[in-house]
Amino acid sequence: MLRAALVAAPLLMCPLAPAAAQAVVFDPSNYAQNVLQAARALQQVTNQITSLQNEAQMLINQARNLASLPYSSLSALQQSTQQTQQLLGQAQKIAYDVGAIDRAFQGQYGSVSLSTSDAALVTQAKTRWETTVAGLQDALRVQAGVVGNLDIGRTQASTLVGQSQAATGALQAMQAGNQLQALQAQQLSDLTAVVAANGRAQALSEAERATAVSEGQEHYRRFSTRSSYQSSAVTMFRGN
Repeated sequence: MLRAALVAAPLLMCPLAPAAAQAVVFDPSNYAQNVLQAARALQQVTNQITSLQNEAQMLINQARNLASLPYSSLSALQQSTQQTQQLLGQAQKIAYDVGAIDRAFQGQYGSVSLSTSDAALVTQAKTRWETTVAGLQDALRVQAGVVGNLDIGRTQASTLVGQSQAATGALQAMQAGNQLQALQAQQLSDLTAVVAANGRAQALSEAERATAVSEGQEHYRRFSTRSSYQSSAVTMFRGN
């Protein structure tokens, strides 16, 4: 009995290990649920990153669309237009003014007055001739100015087309297109100026010609009434 007690005593003194430390329990269902939750969380983060990337790209595109064109042809177009306007404003004698035209035609063109002196007729004829020559000169000057603008227009058109093709956004492309339309309007204005100058020169020439006919008739009337010449038969050759 004593020996059995001595053997059992050490065993009673050693603490017993807990049951959980003896075996690890693996729950497949719980593990699968945890993995699914982690995958869902990762997908949400991925979606948020994609959304932020899309928003960033949208902001970049908006910035490009709102970027202003770094080139402007306005100064060159205004210079060409002002040059043509100055040439038209420098018209000699009868300018592009309705009142001035009416006054000139009342005094210098049309039917010649019977009471006008011979000296006045000569002076008026000279004035009309000078006006016609001035009109032709003005037309040539306008044509020369417009031809000079062609080189400027050609350079601007080439530059604007290049700017349009290299545009980074809608605003730049639209601005380049607007400037090309402004260039076309300026060239059309030059063409209108040439037509007006040529028409003015032609109208002055025709008016001078019409008045010269009336003046010639008056000169003939005065010559026929003042001359004491009487017609008579003249024998050019006599027979033997």
